[in-house]
Amino acid sequence: MIRLNRLTDYAIVVLGQLAQLRESSGAKAGDPIGSRTAAQLAQDTGVPLPTVSKVLKMLAHGKIIASQRGVAGGYTLSRDPRAITVADIITAMEGPIALTACVDGAVGSCDVEALCAMRGNWDKVNRAIRAALSAVTLQEMLSTPSAFEMFPPLAARRDDVRAQ
Repeated sequence: MIRLNRLTDYAIVVLGQLAQLRESSGAKAGDPIGSRTAAQLAQDTGVPLPTVSKVLKMLAHGKIIASQRGVAGGYTLSRDPRAITVADIITAMEGPIALTACVDGAVGSCDVEALCAMRGNWDKVNRAIRAALSAVTLQEMLSTPSAFEMFPPLAARRDDVRAQ
């Protein structure tokens, strides 16, 4: 099973909060009007403050968010939520996206690499996963389909059953 770590999940929650704040305030990327402190983000999201602080540090290092010091300081998105991809977030939180250690020409990461018939063939799978994650933005993660959009109308389902 491929699974993201919990910090990456929290990062999406924190970034979602910053994106919603930015949208509701009309602020632009990096604008201090849409700024929140770590303590405020912890309170807004319910994520513990030490965890929020760690997530913010990693996101700032990955240039997903910007920080301002001072009285009106805090954290803001470094760019529009439509320009931040899930791949960007995962890379900032977990490093390069790869299913196996033997990808993109990595050497010395496997004891049997000289004998492996699959050597280099995982690159195609990794590129596909990277492309899929790069195609989903933070903005898209914020918009949730309603329950009615996820399922066809009841009348249409009844018609399908009758047709069988």
